[in-house]
Amino acid sequence: MSEHAAVDQEASNARRGRGASGGAAARRAARSGGGPGTQLTYIKRKINIYEVLDEEGLALIEKNTDTVLEEIGIIFRDDAEALQLWKEAGADVKGERVHFPKGLCRSLLKTAPSVYTQHARNSERSVQIGGNATVFAPVYGPPFVRDLNGVRRYATIEDFQNFVKLAYMAPSIHHSGGTVCEPVDVPVNKRHLDMIYSHIKYSDKPFMGSVTAPERAEDTVAMAKLVFGDDFVENNTVLTSLINANSPMVFDETMLGALKVYSRHNQACIVTPFILAGAMSPVTVAGTLTQVLAEVLAGASFTQLIRPGAPVLFGTFASSISMQSGAPTFGTPEPSLVSYGAAQLARRLGLPFRTGGSLCASKVPDAQAAYESANTLNSTILAGTNFVLHSAGWLEGGLASCYEKFMMDIDQLGMQQKFSEGVDLSENGQAMDAIRQVGPGSHYLGCDHTQANFQTAFYRSSIADNNSYEQWLAEGEKTAPQRANELARRWLESYEAPHLDASIDEALKEFIAKKKGSMPDAFT
Repeated sequence: MSEHAAVDQEASNARRGRGASGGAAARRAARSGGGPGTQLTYIKRKINIYEVLDEEGLALIEKNTDTVLEEIGIIFRDDAEALQLWKEAGADVKGERVHFPKGLCRSLLKTAPSVYTQHARNSERSVQIGGNATVFAPVYGPPFVRDLNGVRRYATIEDFQNFVKLAYMAPSIHHSGGTVCEPVDVPVNKRHLDMIYSHIKYSDKPFMGSVTAPERAEDTVAMAKLVFGDDFVENNTVLTSLINANSPMVFDETMLGALKVYSRHNQACIVTPFILAGAMSPVTVAGTLTQVLAEVLAGASFTQLIRPGAPVLFGTFASSISMQSGAPTFGTPEPSLVSYGAAQLARRLGLPFRTGGSLCASKVPDAQAAYESANTLNSTILAGTNFVLHSAGWLEGGLASCYEKFMMDIDQLGMQQKFSEGVDLSENGQAMDAIRQVGPGSHYLGCDHTQANFQTAFYRSSIADNNSYEQWLAEGEKTAPQRANELARRWLESYEAPHLDASIDEALKEFIAKKKGSMPDAFT
């Protein structure tokens, strides 16, 4: 961020009283689902991680992965530059298939950082990626939305802006994300400009870049430079973007093109095999982990051929399928085991880890959606995940972004944030004065310690109804989705945009107008 913009932002924060991490507003957010205008910092985990593989199991997966890389290889499709770089690095390139000598990929990855900061235009919103940090980002990629009228339809740019606004207002969402839905009412070759502008205009949290074509990645970097300045972008990370492997064992020219753009500019790539086990990987957990590790090693190490030291994340998206219909399934045990194992493999490589979210196959925000999302999110947290995509809003196997589900999910994210703080062992946390004051046979409702802590003692859900049956009846017998619907409407009605320097806003608009004017509309 330029100096004048940084000073202006700090002044704006002071005027509006919207500090990100301190004060009464943050304390209120910490004890509940929170509300507009409050913000929690990214999670700094104080709980132990859960591991499913011992040393022998990890060594076996790594040995099998070395065999895959050396004997079977990975295809780098339609990218002559990539193939030439691999030849020069010592790989055996046969056509488009690259065979990697044992240790080559790991050697290259020694220059990749284990922890980095993604800077936001509001410095108080910047996040740590890696180490003990967990960052929640919203749903990514759906072409459809389930709107506040209960209608499933194609997403629009207004929907996109709404989800950016809701993510900005959500205390436990730390990152604005990327394609929170696909705005199909804007031409394919131009919509990335409106999407990136929306993240900058309607939020001041970190965001992701476009990966649908190399030139769109270049546009993202150029727009980021208008916000942060050329030198800052080249020497710091302001974008973390998603690069999917075309599993099994292929990287295509689109993803490679975007990867090269971001890596050259020192921007982070999440190299992620997108796997439906049984279709795109073996049906077993160990087999899937072997393929995941092979694909990540090949793609992640390629970033270091482009620019040593460029940030890169070990990503995995692994789900199972119904062996009867072939449909994706979520919240099942096997993908959780893959997430736990992949997290261990990422830590052994010294790379930040991405997986999980609030995933489900349900078509509506019902009990199936809740159970499947909870199962996925719990394993995501316990695995020690650093960057969590699809944290809120995912519905229908990722085909739809749902407003009601988004609000229900962010309530759960607040609970996970509280859980990740671990056990308070301070003098107040030990509560010995309360135990002494109350003694045997009495109760704690009126004691001094309870009175001093009652506002912050327990997480307060913004969605759940814990009142009596009679009160629930009197208030309209509302379900959780109905309460979430009302909450989303209230938030959007009360939304206030974060300050954006007028000169930066004008420069962005001029850039977008010039780019759009340089090409005809394309809808394919």
